[in-house]
Amino acid sequence: MEFDWVYFIEVILGGLMSGVMYSLVAIGFVLVYKSSSIFNFSQGTMLLVASLTFVRMTEGGVNFWLAMVLAMGIMVIMGILTERWVIRPLANQDLLSLFMATVGLATFHEGMAQYVWDADVHGLQLSKFFDLDILRPDPIMIVDHVAWLDILLPRFDIFVSIVAGSMIIALAIFFQKSRTGVSLRAVSDNHMAALAVGIPLSRVWAIVWSVTGVIALISGLLWAERVSVSFTLIEAVMKALPVILIGGLTSIPGAIIGGLVIGVGEKVGEIYFADALGGQGIELWFAYFMALMFLVFRPQGMFGEKIIERV
Repeated sequence: MEFDWVYFIEVILGGLMSGVMYSLVAIGFVLVYKSSSIFNFSQGTMLLVASLTFVRMTEGGVNFWLAMVLAMGIMVIMGILTERWVIRPLANQDLLSLFMATVGLATFHEGMAQYVWDADVHGLQLSKFFDLDILRPDPIMIVDHVAWLDILLPRFDIFVSIVAGSMIIALAIFFQKSRTGVSLRAVSDNHMAALAVGIPLSRVWAIVWSVTGVIALISGLLWAERVSVSFTLIEAVMKALPVILIGGLTSIPGAIIGGLVIGVGEKVGEIYFADALGGQGIELWFAYFMALMFLVFRPQGMFGEKIIERV
């Protein structure tokens, strides 16, 4: 049977668009780890809290933009309080204690979300807030614009790629060009040296957790459109774990590239290798399989820092 290159291009494009969403979530993990060497296990529950807060306010009649600003403010405050009451008191503890603190934080987020709002499943349709062609349910037929390329692209996937890509570019500019971004990079390179030149660690950590909260809101809304606002949202965003394993836990470019690799690999595996690898359900585990195979050859990830032990 002749290989269908046009369909293959459609699969690759679909994978790239999914990969951008994975990358955005993974950046939240990387930012916290780079600044404080903490693996933030509560990242998924932060997405749940952010998206559930937004949805419940809009269901109560709050305007979209007001709900967006209020939800963003709540996530910033939550990030600052997390740094002040959880991270700062444990600053000199071992990494296992810090990791277990974020596990406890995740449990607290789940309980708080149920207590403040509810545990029901809520749908989210961004199209009801905006009358935009890009949010229509029918796909875009590329053949109408490129005669030889007969593929379909979901409009929402394109919208997600634009929003997530813009967010990633804005974060890259912020951390490369702004004074705060330079401070963050200094802290991530060497905590003691950063303190020596007058960079306050607590302020940098508070900014990082606040930015992570904003990322959780944006990525949470994008994911919620696909999988609804419920506790399944936490499981969906855990696909960012293979992303950071492949890209490297300390690299923002690695999170971006790793997300694209996972997105494309997942789509290609689902379409072309599902029958050979067990049929249905491959999308649930194939990303983790890719990460495991990759770690065998490069444990620190593509862009992660290589660990050198001197004896």
